Amino acid sequence: METPTPKPQYLLPLGHYWRENVSRKTLQKQQQQDNICKYKVEAIGERGRTRLCVAMQRVTAQLVAGLVAAVLSLLAEQCWADGGGPSLAERVIWAVNAGGEAHVDVHGIHFKKDPLEGKIGKASDYGVRLPILRSSPEDQILYQTERYNEDTFGYDIPIREEGDYILVMKYAEVYFAQSQQKVFDVRLNGHVVVKDLDIFDRVGHSTAHDEIVPFSIRRGKLSVQGEVSTFNGKLTVEFVKGYYDNPKICALYVMKGTLDDVPKLQPHPGLEKHDEEEEEEEDSEGGEEGGKKKVQTGSKYRVQSGPRTPNPYAADNSSLMFPILVAFGVFIPTLFCLCRL
Repeated sequence: METPTPKPQYLLPLGHYWRENVSRKTLQKQQQQDNICKYKVEAIGERGRTRLCVAMQRVTAQLVAGLVAAVLSLLAEQCWADGGGPSLAERVIWAVNAGGEAHVDVHGIHFKKDPLEGKIGKASDYGVRLPILRSSPEDQILYQTERYNEDTFGYDIPIREEGDYILVMKYAEVYFAQSQQKVFDVRLNGHVVVKDLDIFDRVGHSTAHDEIVPFSIRRGKLSVQGEVSTFNGKLTVEFVKGYYDNPKICALYVMKGTLDDVPKLQPHPGLEKHDEEEEEEEDSEGGEEGGKKKVQTGSKYRVQSGPRTPNPYAADNSSLMFPILVAFGVFIPTLFCLCRL
């Protein structure tokens, strides 16, 4: 008898198992299915890379938008520092010439006529007969008229926006010729911001004096001199009756900004000379320790001759721009390489 010839056996591609007695047609069919699966896998991978690239492009767009916003913000701050921001008059939100008529000062601040006229206290123009030291001739009227009352009185100022503010109160003593004749306090929404104000003791007779009080309003809270209270949209400035005569106010205004934004009064040569003489005498008599004590004692009489000298490095934003530009320069090439994968 003849030995039967065995049928050929086919080795399937790697990853499959061995099969016996598989026809050529069945093997071709399986190979076609393998090719289809491989195509589907490649298609899925391509779609995944496309989705990743789209997502990365969205992230890039958001990052670029953030960088552009940061650069614009820095440019806006630079313009503000260079004088391109709102003027002083535009920052003032409320101003009143107490006891007097409307007036526009040399800085463009529009002081309204006193709204308390005929309601509270008495208006006085006794000071118009006197020249006011430390004030420009055009603005002396702001210190020559005043409103006073025999009891505590004040003004209500509406404030609708949050931020940093400055309250500026203008005074001049035009009646009394010695200290301890008119002494009173000033309250801001119940907070005592000026204690025992004696105008003559501060600057003398018929001399302009500004009391400057910074405060801030954020998240419904008023912060002033380390104290915090609830703010309901109205700022109440009160002049509190004391033991010596009646409280008064010549003019006042509220502005957005910081202490550096407030215009300074003209220097007072008499006060500055008096301080220098006292310092020289104390240095010659009491030595270094005594001199220090005297300087501290007379510090409250010192007046600033004008605005502070600008810091030449205050507006230098190069240190802020450099890391932003570096991050932008590194991220874009990295994103391009990821999309090419």
